[in-house]
Amino acid sequence: MKVENELASRKETAQSARLFAQAQEVVPSGVNSTARAPRSGWSPYPLFVDHGEGSRIVDADGNQFIDYLLGLGPMLLGHRPEQVTKAVVDFITRRGTMFALPVADEIDLARKIIEAVPSVEQVHLANTGTEAVLYAVRLARACTRRPKIIRFEGMYHGFSDAVYWSKHPPLEKAGPESRPVPVPQGPGLPVGLEDSLMVLQWNDGEELERLIRERGEEIAAVLTEPIMCNTGCILPSPGYLNLMRQLTHEFGIVLIFDEVITGFRLALGGAQQYYGVYPDLTVMAKGFGGGFPVAAVGGKKDIMQLVADGTVSMAGTYSGNGIAVSAANATLDFLMRPGVYQSLFEKSERLMRGIAERLGSSGFESAVVGIGPLFQVWFTASPIRNYRDAVHHARRDQFRVWWEEMLKRGVLFHPDAFENLFVSFAHSDFDVECTLQAVESALPEMRQRLL
Repeated sequence: MKVENELASRKETAQSARLFAQAQEVVPSGVNSTARAPRSGWSPYPLFVDHGEGSRIVDADGNQFIDYLLGLGPMLLGHRPEQVTKAVVDFITRRGTMFALPVADEIDLARKIIEAVPSVEQVHLANTGTEAVLYAVRLARACTRRPKIIRFEGMYHGFSDAVYWSKHPPLEKAGPESRPVPVPQGPGLPVGLEDSLMVLQWNDGEELERLIRERGEEIAAVLTEPIMCNTGCILPSPGYLNLMRQLTHEFGIVLIFDEVITGFRLALGGAQQYYGVYPDLTVMAKGFGGGFPVAAVGGKKDIMQLVADGTVSMAGTYSGNGIAVSAANATLDFLMRPGVYQSLFEKSERLMRGIAERLGSSGFESAVVGIGPLFQVWFTASPIRNYRDAVHHARRDQFRVWWEEMLKRGVLFHPDAFENLFVSFAHSDFDVECTLQAVESALPEMRQRLL
């Protein structure tokens, strides 16, 4: 059945251009996160948003888009989900906002997280993924009394000084592929912090095992996303996470899963439930807040007890504030309903399959890589297993053209091939059909521009 695309015709973006010019006068770079800046792909200026509802957003010029950006992941339930909005409004109007004292709702939230995430026995709330990673690394060092952290080139674990290294380093500065060197994200990071980091390529089990067997007594933690989500979407090779778990257990190293993106998105229990590999500590954010800023670090009780006895301090005036807790409780109440993930995966997989078929039949060398409601489209003929593969083989110029043509047709996602497309519970079958029609409509222009 042919589905008519009911999206409004895309107007000019003069209002976004005007607002961006105004913003640059008072905000450095005109935006409050580098992910929204022109140098991150939003050139010549980012779209300014007026409002969002469900699976759609409307920009300042009145253009409506099917939204696969989803706030870079937090809008798992879509924009303004009724149950979350109601919970937050009720908390504010009946009780307040935050008290710097605990409320009983925090206990309910902790119990839900522990029930949902397989490896978590105790949990501590925070406000952002950056904070939660900082605390997880601190706990690992305190627990093991070791200094070194293994992290992987191309991953992002927040912007704290200790880990803001080797996210997307220039290869001429990054050292040999088998033994990368830590590269700071930019100036201002203290010299010497690189001595606490060991950088490896993702999906290289041989080098991981070599390094741990040679220097395991120095290593406090392996810090990793279970799926690389900050250089597009790169899945772990079969057995790779299991090897990581085996080696860290053997050498008494804390395995930290950064599930800021994958948590509550790939399954109620995140990627660790999906793959059946359970870390010692888990960092969570984005997906369980329903669009509100909330994060958590949780894990084995013997590690988390370092907070209880005061060995490790985990502070935060806004941690566990009533707004975030009420939003997270309402979100988890929705996610814990039986069977909800099945329909989300069915829609997401139909969308991925449809994009792959249409691009492939039109002569574009491409691969749609992901799991359910998290994926990326790689324009390449080569398999991408790590950051350097992506740098060498991903046709980011082709992705940019695809993004431009889809934006013209009312479909929004991040313009950088090293980001992801997200699907929410609010996306409908109709949204999927509209999106696939937009792909078909875009292909002639793409061929004319690229082939």
